[in-house]
Amino acid sequence: MQDQTIGFVGGGNMARSLVGGLLNTGWPHDRICISEPDAEKREFFEHQMGVRTTPQNDATIEASDVVVLAVKPQVMKGVLLAARDALQQRRPLVVSIVAGILERDIQRWSGDGLSIVRAMPNTPALVGSAATGLYANELVDDAQRDVAESLLRAVGTTVWLHEEVLLDVVTALSGSGPAYFMYFMEALEQAAIEHGLAADTARLLTLETCLGAAKLAINSDEDLLQLRQRVTSPGGTTERALQVMDKAKLPDILNQAFDAAVKRASELGEILGRD
Repeated sequence: MQDQTIGFVGGGNMARSLVGGLLNTGWPHDRICISEPDAEKREFFEHQMGVRTTPQNDATIEASDVVVLAVKPQVMKGVLLAARDALQQRRPLVVSIVAGILERDIQRWSGDGLSIVRAMPNTPALVGSAATGLYANELVDDAQRDVAESLLRAVGTTVWLHEEVLLDVVTALSGSGPAYFMYFMEALEQAAIEHGLAADTARLLTLETCLGAAKLAINSDEDLLQLRQRVTSPGGTTERALQVMDKAKLPDILNQAFDAAVKRASELGEILGRD
């Protein structure tokens, strides 16, 4: 697969993370190219990462077997309309990491008939710990699926979805999820400070506790309920705290928040795809 050239349209943080991940897995430098209008960003990719850059999207598309769309959602339509001829002539595998833009709209703006994978990586890609949902249209073959998966696995874990609509659920879970955990950790840290811990101590213990809980869950065959029960002694401090959370109906609040995020993801898809 590493004999294929991967071109990135857009050189923002997520593209930078993916390029770094690919290089770390041994992808050849000369098989990666970036189109980016910002000269400072191009200079970073060239001098710090050793990959080719150009200010012209068409030049990247014409040289690539795989084109990764990594632009802001609000400019996606204009980018694709301008690149339509190049995409139709080259007919690469198109991997979109642009949030909210539906496959049908990518196809429509690109001129139809393209193999398209939509991917929803989250911000922990910046530290190599992304959780990414992938959806492929019917034109994507097995070899192309392998390339798309390899690309996103370079920055974390991937899962394939059989319906595009499930990307809205992934958006609400892993896309927005880091903010949920940050919110919870922020509240936990503040509670510790209010009970007398120094701020730096509260922060360290909060972050390490969150990391440790995640590691325990990842390395265990037990489900989350069993793991929670294992660390909840009858009559102990953990049980008392969880009773307060249950009384406040925390699971109901989280479900309502999750539902709101799923609905908003769907709304944005419709809004961003309008002509």
